[in-house]
Amino acid sequence: MVDTRPLGRQAGSMRTEDRVVPAPESLAVGMASVPEGSDVELFLRLEAVMDGVLVTGEARTRYAAECSRCLDPVSEELAVDFQELFRYPSDDGYGPVDEADTGDEDEDYYLEGDLLDLEPVVRDAVVLALPQSPLCRDDCPGLCVECGVKLADAGPGHSHGESLDPRWEALRRLREESEES
Repeated sequence: MVDTRPLGRQAGSMRTEDRVVPAPESLAVGMASVPEGSDVELFLRLEAVMDGVLVTGEARTRYAAECSRCLDPVSEELAVDFQELFRYPSDDGYGPVDEADTGDEDEDYYLEGDLLDLEPVVRDAVVLALPQSPLCRDDCPGLCVECGVKLADAGPGHSHGESLDPRWEALRRLREESEES
């Protein structure tokens, strides 16, 4: 939660804030995740505007993953930008300030009194930036389909001889027979 009282509600006022927060458990996608409790650095710019508080920021953290080709562990730095408007609450504390607001209320964020909850915004930005198919390096050759050894460690001469798909065996015999005659 970020307290907006020092910012005030006068449009045009601005302040910056840097903080480190622990990662919640939900920062994961496929083969990559930000470990729960690890540090997420937030660099925030809060601006009071007519409708609420505009938050522009950057989140930096490290993610852990497995290479999608060779299954080696991967740990990389992740930096993601985000921007979101937190609307001022109405008199009842929730919803638009006036009835004329025709925006989709389900997609809007609202201040809770003078506090704003950045967790859903940061979570969405970080999860969308996590790689779907992480790689240990761009040219990772992966694993051998025959024996499962890492091809990077096996070397260029790694082979298992000529192993043909048994479905092609009849054609191979026909070829040999035609060569013999």
